[in-house]
Amino acid sequence: MDKVIREEIKLALASAPRNSFIAELHLQSIKYADELVNITAREFCEELDLKPSYGTEFSKMRNLTTRLKAAGLVTEKI
Repeated sequence: MDKVIREEIKLALASAPRNSFIAELHLQSIKYADELVNITAREFCEELDLKPSYGTEFSKMRNLTTRLKAAGLVTEKI
């Protein structure tokens, strides 16, 4: 994972309100889906010091991004 992206995601997750952590994880997964296409869910969690169970959430959002972009989402605006 690119250092800049890793630090951006870490900062976003650290500054998310406690009850919005998962929502922020989803948002960051969608935002950087194109850049993280070649990383496994396990690697994602290891690089961000997250519990392995969060890898499922990462994978779901990365897969969902294709449909969102087809519907008009511009991830650069997130």
